[in-house]
Amino acid sequence: MAKIWKDNDISLDPIKDQTIAVLGYGIQGNAQSNNMKDSGLKVIVGLKEGGNSWKKATSDGHTVLPIAEACRQADIIHVLIPDMVQSQVYKDEIGPNLSEGKALSFSHAAAIHWNWINPPDNVDIIMVAPKGPGSKVRETFLANFGTPAIVAVHKDFTGKAWDRTLGIGKAIGSAKAGLIQTTFKEEVETDWFGEQADLCGGSASMITAAFETLVDAGYQPEIAYFEVLHEMKLIVDMIQRYGINGMWRRVSETARYGGLTRGPMIISSETKENMKKVLIRIQDGAFNKEWVSEYQKSGQDSFAKYMKELDEHQIEKVGKEMRKMMWPDSTE
Repeated sequence: MAKIWKDNDISLDPIKDQTIAVLGYGIQGNAQSNNMKDSGLKVIVGLKEGGNSWKKATSDGHTVLPIAEACRQADIIHVLIPDMVQSQVYKDEIGPNLSEGKALSFSHAAAIHWNWINPPDNVDIIMVAPKGPGSKVRETFLANFGTPAIVAVHKDFTGKAWDRTLGIGKAIGSAKAGLIQTTFKEEVETDWFGEQADLCGGSASMITAAFETLVDAGYQPEIAYFEVLHEMKLIVDMIQRYGINGMWRRVSETARYGGLTRGPMIISSETKENMKKVLIRIQDGAFNKEWVSEYQKSGQDSFAKYMKELDEHQIEKVGKEMRKMMWPDSTE
């Protein structure tokens, strides 16, 4: 079983006098830096000068500095900039200011696990990864609770890496829900697999295929949209709150019998074998090489053609109109 720490297991004392530089002020950077500041830690924010994020972080009461200067002043450098720019930012601004005894901290382990960056041996390398979007991390903190997080120490040079890791987890509020021990390897491989196999890739493909099946059989696209896409959230919410069997106990008897008997026809042994292939390509580094190569060649255009195809799909055209029925003020 995984080791889990709770709020009362942890003290902020080991890091209360250390300066934490949060690099990036997107959804996670905003939430985590504000939570740490509200918990009484010394937080500075490192950003490119002059942008909207700089103005926003300043208005939120943070000391905001250029990334290089923030790294120079920090004891702990918490990297919350997008994955695919971390390598260049590390080379230009983080690395030259990463002196002995500092900690390099992440909320996703890809840059370390896949050697996109190669820190020196004389620093701590740690991770605190909330299992929810930044908006939830902030919302639950303000409600005097927290969003669970997974935590790991990749390198403990100072002998105090776990104090730093757990301290950050407590300061962002996650320890109130629970901090679960993992490794950098486990975090990356399970995270990427979840995104590809079910959370994003698998679920979107299944919904689209179900929509096409109904429309091809002559059913109205609007009805198909509600049945296979809109109602998905209702089911997922139940699964998240009550577990899979809890969901089965809360749907109709017809849905229960039909789903239990027909579900394995959809997600079959062949589907599971394909999932294994996806996982293997993550584990052996093939997907990492493919993704890095594609991004270096095309940047965000790497997925533009796929997004364009989906924008033109009937499920999206119908969906835009159907969503206006639920969210009339939507500006998607």
